[in-house]
Amino acid sequence: MSEYAAKISPDSTSVGLSHTRLFTFAQDEPFPLESGASIGPVTLAYETYGTLAPDGSNAVLVCHALTGDAHAAGLSSHADPKPGWWEVMIGPGKGIDTDKHFVICSNVLGGCMGSTGPACADPATGQPYGLDFPVITIGDMVRAQKALLEHLGITRLLAVIGGSMGGMQVLDWAARFPDMVVSAIALATAAKHSAQHIAFHEVARQAILADPDFNAGSYYTGNKPEHGLAVARMIGHITYLSDEAMRHKFGRGLQDRADFSFSFEADFQVESYLRYQGRKFVERFDANSFLYITRAADYFDLAATHGGGSLAKTFSNGRTRFLVVSFSSDWLYPTYQSRELVQGLKRAGRDVSFCEIEAQWGHDAFLLDNPRLAGLISGHLERTRHDLEKGLL
Repeated sequence: MSEYAAKISPDSTSVGLSHTRLFTFAQDEPFPLESGASIGPVTLAYETYGTLAPDGSNAVLVCHALTGDAHAAGLSSHADPKPGWWEVMIGPGKGIDTDKHFVICSNVLGGCMGSTGPACADPATGQPYGLDFPVITIGDMVRAQKALLEHLGITRLLAVIGGSMGGMQVLDWAARFPDMVVSAIALATAAKHSAQHIAFHEVARQAILADPDFNAGSYYTGNKPEHGLAVARMIGHITYLSDEAMRHKFGRGLQDRADFSFSFEADFQVESYLRYQGRKFVERFDANSFLYITRAADYFDLAATHGGGSLAKTFSNGRTRFLVVSFSSDWLYPTYQSRELVQGLKRAGRDVSFCEIEAQWGHDAFLLDNPRLAGLISGHLERTRHDLEKGLL
């Protein structure tokens, strides 16, 4: 997930000012994790947009990608011009119309944007968890979100929507709590990571672990592993863009110079871009959170967890309706992975729609302004809401 969203200015269709709230649970009894460990208390940072219908039928949960947060739409304050990461999709009249839907977005468990993660204080020591933080899974993130929804009085979701790692949460929601999920919209995602994807994550993690300032994860009172985290982010950015996007955006253009420096400075524009993105990332993200969240995404194997290795068995229960969308230039989550998912859903007899959108911008295409994607999502939500009201779902 890149910084594309930050370039988009909120307009009259924005939700306006949005406020991040905190929900804490598992104070008395620790929250059990799939690893066998447990943790408590657990806090989730979240935002909501729109108004919940009296019967709770219009609730839509939005799940963020790897480095996202709860701030999905609107402005945090008048002083902060940066809109939420999915400003193009969430708001009045947009693909996820906040005049019709009540939208919830929370920072994942293990994150560093207000939710409990490695940078938070361990109640046992009073010091940051660091690497004492237990390994978490996508399923743990989803079960924590369910606790938040129960707190908000929401017993059923009109839709769960997310892209990339957010799409993994969508799929886990549909498999784990099928009676709660009327429809699931999974964008640019997969039922499990490929070996290539895991390899990119491993290289990024090693960049952090090899940083001299990493200090076995205990760096919160000293220098932080900024270089390692920046390199990890640079690796990520390469995978978020397509070859065509790179050629269109940078080509072989030089950065503020007419000729090579014959040194190792950032001669090329693409080098300067990656270094800038790396520096920017270390200002807002925690290296330990990056380790834990990428590990959670790599461990995710939907069929193995819920269906004994079979996607059809994974979705054999419930009546959840699905929309699966891939993007033609996304080589991080290529279309063949979405087709495998769709085939499993069809074998399970689920109502599933699939679309591959022609897009040149690579994996990040799901975050960009795209009328076709917005139309697909709004159409799916409208059809689902109509059928729900008619008692067809």
